Amino acid sequence: MKLIWLFIKQLRPKQWTKNLLVFAALIFTIPNVSLDMFYLALVGFVLFSLVSGGVYILNDWVDLEQDRLHPDKKNRPMASGELPPVLALTGGAIILPLSLIISFYINFNFGLILSLYFILNIAYSFYLKNLVIIDVMVIASGFVLRAAGGAFVIEVPITPWFIICTALLALFLAISKRRQELVVSSIGEGEHRTVLGSYSVNLLDEMNSIVTTATIISYALFTFTSGHTINLMWTIPLVIYGIFRYLYLIHVENQGEQPDEILLRDKPILITVALYTLAVVVILLYF
Repeated sequence: MKLIWLFIKQLRPKQWTKNLLVFAALIFTIPNVSLDMFYLALVGFVLFSLVSGGVYILNDWVDLEQDRLHPDKKNRPMASGELPPVLALTGGAIILPLSLIISFYINFNFGLILSLYFILNIAYSFYLKNLVIIDVMVIASGFVLRAAGGAFVIEVPITPWFIICTALLALFLAISKRRQELVVSSIGEGEHRTVLGSYSVNLLDEMNSIVTTATIISYALFTFTSGHTINLMWTIPLVIYGIFRYLYLIHVENQGEQPDEILLRDKPILITVALYTLAVVVILLYF
């Protein structure tokens, strides 16, 4: 029983919050949502979570020695020695192909998206994570694939602005993650990723300045050209506040290394996300 719990923990369920992006397309289709669409989106979320969990197992196995030197990652089941790597890899070898097979059975295009997500993450684990700039772009592409997968699984069209906004917001989170990793590494805490030597705090801050500006502008344009209602423009202040709050946490509170933990822990961001979701649903239903 303990090994089962350790295996589940190794799948990093706390990071499954990223897979909530699968529901984004469902939310923006709210006036026409059916129970079947909700069920399909939920299944899509579960499949993305299982595949991402399998990828985390492989990634943690590759980074096993580095993780043992990290103040937080050393407590993961494999890194701590509680979960034998062979058991974790065996479990991953079962859930990964099973999840991909089910995804193709549900929707062929969704299966392609999930397969691409898996392949991209494998490439990241073994090689792409060591390429400067490419690494953050690959991380961001994972978020885009989640959002696109959510649209494909319920068979609704996606607009270019929806993809652009998702990509830019994901880049913002990925760059912020690298910045905090660099800060932590520079003060002698945690592992030193190979790619961090190619970055500087100033470079990452410049990149974030460009991306945050582009994100806000792109979202503003999305609210006017989404094909829904221009009343979505009233959600722009919530998006701006959410981004500024995250910047505050990065630059003042020295957070940002784990975006998923911030989403679960920071009350202002939690409230902002809840208000944003509620506002979008109300606007699309009644205006």
